[in-house]
Amino acid sequence: MVSGSPAAIGGPSPEGEDKSGLRAALGGLTTRGRSFLAAGIAAAVCAYVLGQSDLLRVGLLLAVLPLICTAVLYRTRYRVAATRRLSPPRVPAGSEARVHLRMDNVSRMPTGLLMLQDHVPYVLGPRPRFVLDRVEPGGRREVSYRVRSDLRGRYPLGPLQLRLSDPFGMCELTRSFSASDLLTVIPRTEPLPPVRLAGEAAGHGDGRQRSLALAGDDDIIPRAYRHGDDLRRVHWRSTARYGELMVRREEQPQRTRCTVLLDTRGLAYQGAGPDSAFEWAVSATASVLVHMLERGFAVRLLTDTGSSVPGAGSEGYAGGTQNSADSAGLMLDTLAVVDHSDGAGLSRAYDVLRSGNEGLLVAFFGDLDEEQAAIAARMRQRCGAAVAFVLDSGTWLTGGAVPGAIEERLRGLRESGWTTVAVPAGAALPELWRLAAGERPVSDSAAAPGGTSADSSRGSSVSASGFSGGRS
Repeated sequence: MVSGSPAAIGGPSPEGEDKSGLRAALGGLTTRGRSFLAAGIAAAVCAYVLGQSDLLRVGLLLAVLPLICTAVLYRTRYRVAATRRLSPPRVPAGSEARVHLRMDNVSRMPTGLLMLQDHVPYVLGPRPRFVLDRVEPGGRREVSYRVRSDLRGRYPLGPLQLRLSDPFGMCELTRSFSASDLLTVIPRTEPLPPVRLAGEAAGHGDGRQRSLALAGDDDIIPRAYRHGDDLRRVHWRSTARYGELMVRREEQPQRTRCTVLLDTRGLAYQGAGPDSAFEWAVSATASVLVHMLERGFAVRLLTDTGSSVPGAGSEGYAGGTQNSADSAGLMLDTLAVVDHSDGAGLSRAYDVLRSGNEGLLVAFFGDLDEEQAAIAARMRQRCGAAVAFVLDSGTWLTGGAVPGAIEERLRGLRESGWTTVAVPAGAALPELWRLAAGERPVSDSAAAPGGTSADSSRGSSVSASGFSGGRS
């Protein structure tokens, strides 16, 4: 919610700049006001030339009326407050959000006719305009409008603009609030099937790559007695100290790590727009992050630039000591504004992975040349399991099949222990997710669009050795 402080509509400048304010008010004459003023001056000139006193009175009336309306409107001072509320403030691409505006008259006099306009980026739709009737002292008016964008990003809404008009429509004065708000359009996410990837461990369980839970989890040393705890684990010294039954913790809970790597190199993708390969990779990354958080993994987002989100706390992972919803929101906000990087390689991402002992690694790669494929192959050495979704952006532009050069890159990744999946144009991520787990896709057409069958796609892009989850 964004609230604007009470704004004065009309009235002389508090700094005494009456001349400039009056000049601005005269500049607010509408077409009708300018026409009346011009007609009055012309009638006065004609009356002087022709010696017609009656025509002179008519001319003076026509000329003076817009000037009087301008002076009255300029001297009138209203105080109104505006409030903007977004519902919701974070929305997936392609979905609608509603913006609620509320105007409060905080002055002791009623307002005249108010025209309300909110500044909205063109990608969200046309600028909304509303006409508000007379608002009584202490009264309020509420209006709302909808915005929608197919492009992810962070878009400013505001400032809110008010236009005051006199009853005759001779003059209009415009004032703007300074407050604005931000609407975050996050990538679209898809629910993924609860499959078990090759070499993957559960979120809390027996995986090879696990991290100890930090203080703040449910089990701390010592902790209060819970129904069903073994009485032999009662810690009598702590019980006497705290005045309640306390038990020892014999084993710390462990949480499996998952790193989702997004390749953002500008050289790795071709095309632009909501249906491009890069946007598919961003949306798929968001889907995997949310899915792994829901499964109890400690998750982080990593890009080819070496930047990691959240990057602080729990050794750079989210979900262990933070609320999963907040962690997901932080990473989705990052993906909402992520763009192509200027880097030409994956070396900085490899340095980050090399410095730690990773668990599950899920990567979304763009076009890989021989050098970058070799770097990606070395990333597998520090991971318990690794799954790579490789997008050939050229096929996304033509809608063709995956070329043989890409198959050679996939073969090299599989030989180093990766589970690899080639992503054709318009592929459905849930079906590819099943394919990466070694399951047959539910819909063959969804898993392999463009005339490529699921069986041929499986044989060419996923190897049997990859499904074994071979570890180096």
